Amino acid sequence: MEPALYLIPVTLGDTPVSKVLPAYNHDVIMGIKHFIVENVRSARRFLKRVDQEIDIDALTFYELNKHTSPEAIGTYLKPLQEGCPMGVISEAGCPAVADPGADVVAIAQRKKLKVVPLVGPSSIILSVMASGFNGQSFAFHGYLPIDAGERAKTLKHLESRAYAEHQTQLFIETPYRNLKMFDDIIRSCRPQTRLCIAANLTCDDEYAVTRTIAEWKGQRPPIDKIPCIFLIYK
Repeated sequence: MEPALYLIPVTLGDTPVSKVLPAYNHDVIMGIKHFIVENVRSARRFLKRVDQEIDIDALTFYELNKHTSPEAIGTYLKPLQEGCPMGVISEAGCPAVADPGADVVAIAQRKKLKVVPLVGPSSIILSVMASGFNGQSFAFHGYLPIDAGERAKTLKHLESRAYAEHQTQLFIETPYRNLKMFDDIIRSCRPQTRLCIAANLTCDDEYAVTRTIAEWKGQRPPIDKIPCIFLIYK
């Protein structure tokens, strides 16, 4: 197997692996002994779902999250530099997209090491597909400010960009604050602005609905405490 940094997508929720990941990913995973992961426990669980026969105890895990020091990250690629393939695994979806895995990918690129992104589900791309919004120009902003005043200001700014630049605006919230975010959007945006809410994509209870702000008023989507992406567009 060619030595490279393989970026391994993870299912979004408890979706069966065979539903969203190609068989090729399985073959790649089985050829890797060193994994850079956001969370060791969930990574081990994912690998067992990929193949029950995988020998977890024979694998080495390097944890990469917001607490990992830059100095530690710089040492993680030593096995790859010595000729061993390595994998990067996120908590869900595609690694290095709105994910700390981007830091180690940047180091690999600077060191001129080969990087191979594998096919898998991206909630960002899937939500744009399902929204009916502009798929040629869109921007993902991650988390918005928690402060109520700053959040309202940011929402109005993103809405203005949607109108002025014809650009789809995407953002997320901590799942237990989803409904608070929904209420803030309804209060801050124009009645004719369109809002798409995409949650638990690829799962049995996936939800992707687009309505105007005026149409959303009086109803609350079933998004409490589940992964969700919000999209606004003119």
